Amino acid sequence: MSSTLAEPRPVERENPLRWARRVFRDFRRSRPFWGGLLAVLAGVPIMYFPYANLSLNGMTIAMATTAGAGSLIIGVLLVVLGLTGWFQPVVRVFAGIATTLLTLVSIPVSNLGGFGLSILPGLIGGGLMIAWAPLPEADPAEADATASGATAADTTVLAATAAGEPAVAAVADHPSVEEPAAQQPPAAAGETVPAQQAGEPKEIR
Repeated sequence: MSSTLAEPRPVERENPLRWARRVFRDFRRSRPFWGGLLAVLAGVPIMYFPYANLSLNGMTIAMATTAGAGSLIIGVLLVVLGLTGWFQPVVRVFAGIATTLLTLVSIPVSNLGGFGLSILPGLIGGGLMIAWAPLPEADPAEADATASGATAADTTVLAATAAGEPAVAAVADHPSVEEPAAQQPPAAAGETVPAQQAGEPKEIR
């Protein structure tokens, strides 16, 4: 069977696992991901321990305090600020500063910041959100002009080579390629000073 009668090969579909990894990588690189994640993790212990009832050898231990409402508010705000850093990177500086301040406030208000489990994640997450910055975007007009100039020069050189002409002459004729400066011949040994002053180039040593 000839190649013209052969059935076209089906297009290979992207692996779902590879697609998920690519989407997650793009999402992670375009926002302060780790700062927001640490802020969310810092808010969980703060709002959990004041309302938790732990059992130790059949004895129930309640750690609820009079500031339980404040702990709940601080924990929820930390989670919201972490999600805000993910989905609204424009306000990342405000979210980072608020995360740092709420973490420090949770030390006297919420059982020493969730028994110390939320202090380091909250401070590090707030600092990461403040320090994160997006990658600079290249100017599309400048990039297109550079690419078009390089493509035109390459096409001119290839066409001149195929026609049998020297490539140097073809590059010199192209307006987008800079022509090297012409070298001046050295001055003769017996040349006099008036001849040089009349317009002849001087020898540079």
